[in-house]
Amino acid sequence: MFRWIIGSSLKFRFLVLGFAVVLLVFGSLQIRKMPIDVFPEFAPPKVEIQTEGPGMTSKEIEELITIPMEDQLRGVPSVEYIRSSSVVGLSQIVLLFKMGTDLMEARQKVQERLELAIAELPQSSGMPVMLQPLSSTSRVLKIGLSSKVYDMMDLSMIAYWKIKFRLMSVPGVANIPIWGERIKSMQVQVDQSKMRAHNVTLDEVMETTSEALDMGLLKYSTAAKTRIDGMFDTPNQRFVIHHNSPVFSVEHLADVPISLKKRRAKPPLIRDVATVTWDTWPMVGDAVINDELGLMMIVEKLPWANTLEVTQGVEEALEALKPGLPGIEIDSEIFRPATFIKTSIDNLKMALIIGCILVVIVLGAFLYEWRVALISVIAIPLSLVAASVVLYLKGVTINTMVLAGFVVAIGDVVDDAIIDVENIVRRLRENRKIGGTLSSAKIILDASLEVRKAIVHATFIIMLCVTPIFFMGGLAGAFFEPLALAYLLAMFASMIVAMTVTPALSYLLLGHTAIEQRESPLVPWLKKHYTAVLSRVVDSPRSTFAIAFVLIIAAVGIYPTLGRVLLPEFKERDFLMHWVPAEGTSHPET
Repeated sequence: MFRWIIGSSLKFRFLVLGFAVVLLVFGSLQIRKMPIDVFPEFAPPKVEIQTEGPGMTSKEIEELITIPMEDQLRGVPSVEYIRSSSVVGLSQIVLLFKMGTDLMEARQKVQERLELAIAELPQSSGMPVMLQPLSSTSRVLKIGLSSKVYDMMDLSMIAYWKIKFRLMSVPGVANIPIWGERIKSMQVQVDQSKMRAHNVTLDEVMETTSEALDMGLLKYSTAAKTRIDGMFDTPNQRFVIHHNSPVFSVEHLADVPISLKKRRAKPPLIRDVATVTWDTWPMVGDAVINDELGLMMIVEKLPWANTLEVTQGVEEALEALKPGLPGIEIDSEIFRPATFIKTSIDNLKMALIIGCILVVIVLGAFLYEWRVALISVIAIPLSLVAASVVLYLKGVTINTMVLAGFVVAIGDVVDDAIIDVENIVRRLRENRKIGGTLSSAKIILDASLEVRKAIVHATFIIMLCVTPIFFMGGLAGAFFEPLALAYLLAMFASMIVAMTVTPALSYLLLGHTAIEQRESPLVPWLKKHYTAVLSRVVDSPRSTFAIAFVLIIAAVGIYPTLGRVLLPEFKERDFLMHWVPAEGTSHPET
């Protein structure tokens, strides 16, 4: 099989080299389109469900909403863990699926069970909401908003209606929660002492407010739903009678008389028992921007989105919005992972480039033949690009782990390229030295086959050493699988290149060219010193083994003291302080 592959590559060498050029060009273009992130998707597929329970305590939320929903969702296929949290007015259930589960299929199964769970919820609860799917590192940008012109409620309304929904239209954005927002609403804040003084109940105030605004606060009141007040027909048209509410401001609502169950000559007005004003909901937390109150917009991305593209799209949208937002300061540099990603990727690409340059220098210094060095230099990037194309077709994200796999693979890729070329050059020189009549193609074929079996066996041994990573599982497996995959693909691509492109290039560059025996000036010096060291080692085997044994014992003794971390320390420049007070802490205290 090896003979057929190498022989075909020599026979159709121009076709092989043309394919290699196309692969280099196509691969380079496709790599630019690959999504980029710091880490691979290391979290298991997750589905989060939130359900509001207005006015309910934590205990009521747990008993009436969370537990019944957990009972229905527990049997969803492939669910590994179910975690829940019940706080005042809100139930949160998180379902974690087994690694490898299709996220869209998991969401569909949860939605089907959710329909059954809704029937068991109390009528006073809200509808369960399945949150958008998020990436493991979902937060791509944190935007701070502050203003000396608008108060916090007006700023919140501008952020909600103008900024949030514009940013939600950016491709890849999943959700934009806002910390510290104060949604402006018309509120009737009753005073119990005044209600007792006027002999008015809370239900009467709520029903009056509902009817005045035509918005049902009580389920069975006359304003429980928007209604029409009749209709009449003309010969060619039907007209619907609908009375527009005269209430359109807090002043108008305050002057509405309360509908009492017991008739009175002069019923009290809403202003007599309550304060009618524009206000917001009770605050749980808040955001501090540049040492003063502000809003924090958290841009979260979908699992398959490109962090750099999402960041660029959001920043372009903010630039387009700024002329229409006078008096509002927008700070999009508070937390920007794209900066760290770009720096990390640039550093790794630089390491890759420097590694390739060092390889070229070493090849030139030792082989001392530019044609030989050129063949090896072409084979290295071709192997890496071929591996990258496979990753692109698999939908893998370019991240630090993938690039680290390529960096580690350079050493073995170089080995594949050098061994073949070096043996081909040696055989060509020997044949020309003795005046042999064999053709260059035959010599290159035999020289490649001579080392091919050993190289293939060595390559598969190295691959087998890496394969246990795919069985690690858990967080470590999710992190290191992309590294191992990139490494194995680069090794396999290098082996294919060595059997196809390397012989074809060798025939074109070396087959009909004089390649004199020229020894590098470094080689005699290295041979001299290596021979001296090697002779001492061979002459004193006991001392050699003793030193090796001492080193092994020292390594075993030091091993327990070594630190164990999943990842190295990253030089992240962003720092975000996030305080979480104890449950029940008041807003002023927070």
